[in-house]
Amino acid sequence: MATYGGTTQKCKACDKKVYLVEQLTADDKGQTNSKVSRLFGGTQDKCVACKKTVYPIEKVTVDGTSYHRVCFKCAHGGCVISPSNYVAHDHRIYCRHHHSQLFKERGSFNFSHLMSVVYGEIVHGLVVKNGYESNLYVGNAVINMYSVFKKMQDAHKVFDEMSERDVFSWTSLLCGYAKHGEMGRACEIFNQMPVRNNVSWTGMVSGFVGVGRYAEALSYFRDMLYDDKVQANEAILVCVLSACAHLGALDQGNWIHMYIGKNRILESSNISTALIDMYSKCGRIDSASRVFNGISRWDVHNFTSMISGLSIHGLGKEALCVFYQMLAENVKPNEVTCLGVLNACSHSGLVEEGSSIFYDMESLWGVAPKIEHYGCHIDLLGRAGYLEKAFQIVKTMPMKPDIVIWRSLLNGCRIHRDANLARCIINHVGQMNSQECNGGEVLLSNLYASLGIWEGVTEVRKLMGERRIESDPGCSWIEVDGVVHEFRVADKLHPRIIEVREKLNEILKRARVGGYVSNTMHVSFDLNEEEKEQAVAWHSEKLAVAFALMSTPPGTSIRIVKNLRTCEDCHLALKAISKVYGREIVVRDRSRFHTFKGGDCSCNDYW
Repeated sequence: MATYGGTTQKCKACDKKVYLVEQLTADDKGQTNSKVSRLFGGTQDKCVACKKTVYPIEKVTVDGTSYHRVCFKCAHGGCVISPSNYVAHDHRIYCRHHHSQLFKERGSFNFSHLMSVVYGEIVHGLVVKNGYESNLYVGNAVINMYSVFKKMQDAHKVFDEMSERDVFSWTSLLCGYAKHGEMGRACEIFNQMPVRNNVSWTGMVSGFVGVGRYAEALSYFRDMLYDDKVQANEAILVCVLSACAHLGALDQGNWIHMYIGKNRILESSNISTALIDMYSKCGRIDSASRVFNGISRWDVHNFTSMISGLSIHGLGKEALCVFYQMLAENVKPNEVTCLGVLNACSHSGLVEEGSSIFYDMESLWGVAPKIEHYGCHIDLLGRAGYLEKAFQIVKTMPMKPDIVIWRSLLNGCRIHRDANLARCIINHVGQMNSQECNGGEVLLSNLYASLGIWEGVTEVRKLMGERRIESDPGCSWIEVDGVVHEFRVADKLHPRIIEVREKLNEILKRARVGGYVSNTMHVSFDLNEEEKEQAVAWHSEKLAVAFALMSTPPGTSIRIVKNLRTCEDCHLALKAISKVYGREIVVRDRSRFHTFKGGDCSCNDYW
């Protein structure tokens, strides 16, 4: 147990004794923790509320940095001191006379808004000094405070030493671990909980969503409904709809929407926005539009979600219509709204409209362009072939271009086969350090390969080896009968992978009869053509399509989510497969949707 030293002084407001923490001894060996040493002075100041003289803490030293004249609440009447215009909310020193009244009601001692964990430790010291560490409500507040400041070891120690716990004690610790991504520890706490409630279930689901483990988030949601019979609230519904959106799990998203209606849960702005996002990212922009049109009073989040959904479907003109409708409703766009509109223009080739919005952002709506907005504008110009103009903007933009900016320009060079500008851009990217160039090496390697510069490919691959950089493996997800299946490039782990590969070979043979010819331009290895064809044959979206054709009835739409941009070979293959098998194939890649039908794609080969 930590021990605390202290001195007493008189409170000038009520003439009662107060305790000031003088020094914190932070371990069992009695060693003073120098990182949180405190120095206290006795300078007087006036309480701005009652004008009485009180003693504020004059200086707190943390890791060599001094925080002067920290304000606190005087116990006599709760007067707030604000000396010398320095503000540090909720730092409290209480008169001994009032200690017996502090913790009678739940929530009367709240650490959560302290400006620093140091102040929380000081007040925690006062709690221990005056014998309130066994108080249930105080213990819960201390756990919550340490969780807010990511001090989970300290939070867990307080939890372990509590003589009495309630559901708030358990959920505070669990949600602290979940919020900071420590899902292993969160699961341990969750499994030990004597009673679970909405907060604990929400903590687990949101925690898994936060670390990208979406399938597990949906699994916990199902367990909550069927095992514990707990009714979902708004917070958990928004989380699971987000998980469905990331996985492209349309069936489960549809079921959740029906659950909301069946249980008469109010479709708040947050739920409506989450539904629009889910339907958009699951390829059902028509359903997203129905949800949007059913909202009685739109806000900026509803509009932004609808615009972004139309954007990833390549419906630029429709996105602009919603944007202009937003302005007509006197709803002010924010940074994300402008980003969605610029993306919509970029994916639809609306150069004039997109450029106009980019240059009007700050003057009309008070949104200063950030690097993400510059990236969209440069991508818009690059895709449309205005490469030199885009390059000039990069050179004159007010912030240093990052790898995303250069990637947008290089993508324009790839589309329009501008090798000279590509080499110039490569020189700029080559001067970036490994952290700034995160992901750029793979781009350079692919670009060199497309230009047939194999010595450049070798050099970049060597550099990647020295920096221990690995490219993200392609990964695709598909939902069949309510179960989400995952496929990776050259997958060997799926339980039916042998059948899937055999089916894919059969599919590609039929596709070639229908006119499909492999595009191996971007294979980053100097191989013969047959070896290159083999290298692109096992891409994750092809495996997912093969599994879908094995597992679903004829005529069923196939919906796939991929973590990377769809390559040109897969794009050609899926167009041919949609024609030969008479299937609609919807693929959501890293940047947009592709709907393949009858041998064509909704992107018009513009992606």
